[in-house]
Amino acid sequence: MAGLWFEEFEVGRRFRHEVRRTVLESDNMLFSALTYNPAALHIDHAYAATTEWGRPLVNSLFTLGLVIGLSVQDTTFGTLVAQLGIGETVFPKPVFAGDTIRVETEVTAVRPSASRPGQGVVTMAHHGLNQRDEVVCRTTRTALMLGRPAG
Repeated sequence: MAGLWFEEFEVGRRFRHEVRRTVLESDNMLFSALTYNPAALHIDHAYAATTEWGRPLVNSLFTLGLVIGLSVQDTTFGTLVAQLGIGETVFPKPVFAGDTIRVETEVTAVRPSASRPGQGVVTMAHHGLNQRDEVVCRTTRTALMLGRPAG
């Protein structure tokens, strides 16, 4: 399914996104390196072994990006004008290398753009879940979407 036009979004519409992804250790190491995040909890196995987790936690900003990314194909792929913001975001459970993440989304607000005719603002709540159906990330995002082309 390609992204949706603004007019196709309605409050309460839910998605259970088909695409899911297993997080690899290399994802966490590369993301931490690319973002200059040297936190031992993410990249140092010896240190992480001394924590309550016993192993490295996946960088939470990688988790956030993955959760949003897994929703794109069904929601904003090819129809997004701009990402306007990310709202409240929480990480109730940690993500570890080997976890498989899937996403469910609910549209929470829809309104035409006041300044951009033919476009609209959509707010969505995303829930990232691991293979045990534990919520690992909850976030809201607001997007400026293209309206359906005329004709």
